[in-house]
Amino acid sequence: MTNDYYVYVYIDPRNYEEFYYGKGHGSRKNAHLSDHDDTEKTRRISAIKRSGLTPIIRVIARNLSQDEALLVEKTLLWKLGRTLTNKSSGHFAKHFRPKNQMHKELYGFDFYNALYFFNVGETNKPDCRRLWDDCRKFGFLSAGGGSRYKSQIEDLEIGDIVIAYVSKFGYVGVGRVMKKAVPVLDAKTKLGENFRELPLLQKNLLVNGSNLNLCEYVALVDWIYTTPKESAKFRKNYGLASFRSVKASLQNQPKTISYIESEWGLDLKKELKESAKLFFQV
Repeated sequence: MTNDYYVYVYIDPRNYEEFYYGKGHGSRKNAHLSDHDDTEKTRRISAIKRSGLTPIIRVIARNLSQDEALLVEKTLLWKLGRTLTNKSSGHFAKHFRPKNQMHKELYGFDFYNALYFFNVGETNKPDCRRLWDDCRKFGFLSAGGGSRYKSQIEDLEIGDIVIAYVSKFGYVGVGRVMKKAVPVLDAKTKLGENFRELPLLQKNLLVNGSNLNLCEYVALVDWIYTTPKESAKFRKNYGLASFRSVKASLQNQPKTISYIESEWGLDLKKELKESAKLFFQV
């Protein structure tokens, strides 16, 4: 592989506007001066010549491989494409964010769906706010009581796959996040019901509801598989994930993933791919 490629730009000497980017090697950068095709680039060059001037041609990056030159070219086209005469969108187009999409988060650019362990947070303590039975019945997971907890559930993205876990019992469900976490008093079930009106077994879910720092944050989940906590799956001394934190990545937990898939007959990688199809058309 040779590194004799470069990326160049054509500049209009009448206003110093950059109007064409290209890549090549040898004398390629000068070839457009003799083009006769009917393109905006050629018409711009002809207009410059008629005014008695010559386009300014400058090399921007040099000593590149062909792929490196293509990538630099595409970067410049992506950034300044609307002001250029280039017809092609350039190579590597699929790796670049679509135009006019800066106002929203995009799957594959700003985030990817992932597989997470999620501690339901059910305990026997009087101040416990969460019950797996409520989560299972109404399709949600929650966390709160302070910024360190709410931030973890707020990080869940639509399409993430969660493995629900109840301490001292084990894994109780697998679900797909359908809506990002919001304060409990703003949350609604997939049927449009307000959480304050639900027949919850654990009413503490609504404690501090008006305090945005201390209240529960609720993320809606479409359960793919669930089981009562009494039938939870877990195997002691087998190296399975059981974190104390609200949420933890399972990216480096192949034994846990394999165990869940085997016990419940699931393909978790397939479920992540399905999320992309359902929500982001990729």
